[in-house]
Amino acid sequence: YPSGNLAIVVVRETKQLICIVQEDKPNNAEIQAVFKSDGRSTCYYPSGAVWINMSVQGGQYLDQEGRRVRRWTWPNSVMSPGPHVPLSPIFISLNRHVGVRILGQDKIVVSFLAMGQQAKFNVGTKVQVSDVSQLPPLTRLGEDELLLLAFRVRILRLFDRLRGCLNFPSNEQWDKIKPPAYLITQTLKVLHLCTTSDISDELRSSVRAIVNA
Repeated sequence: YPSGNLAIVVVRETKQLICIVQEDKPNNAEIQAVFKSDGRSTCYYPSGAVWINMSVQGGQYLDQEGRRVRRWTWPNSVMSPGPHVPLSPIFISLNRHVGVRILGQDKIVVSFLAMGQQAKFNVGTKVQVSDVSQLPPLTRLGEDELLLLAFRVRILRLFDRLRGCLNFPSNEQWDKIKPPAYLITQTLKVLHLCTTSDISDELRSSVRAIVNA
């Protein structure tokens, strides 16, 4: 960056290359994006929330509340049963100097612009999955992560009820209002993770109690 702080670094880890974008800070700079040559990439909002997440199958674009704005699949990927969703070009600005343009699996460009000069990094890759059995295994959440997700959903639901109380002071009115769709979806996701994760029955019961309280 013009400040002298490191903006973009490319490193090699075993057999793959990783491109990392950092925020403009001299110390403890947060990571704003990670692009891996195996097809997995993630971009983050300044708040640290996931903005864009991509894999060998496709990707999704999220808002700052964690709600999915759009999703897509790469043309040559073999997915689980479901319709193919094409990618619409995406351009985001990670900060005032670094932007990301996504046009295809092999056409992902990180652009850096400062003091009238520009540098571009092609971080796209052509990783095809010809067999569903070759897909990487799903990441298993740890106990702490699962509890944090459950508490996050619980807090969001409490805030939603608080808004309902303020908008409709009469108990008879706001008690009948259902949670918004994104909260229902997130609740179902946590319950699904609770079922598929390798955790104790006691923790599984605790997570369900937190989410359903």
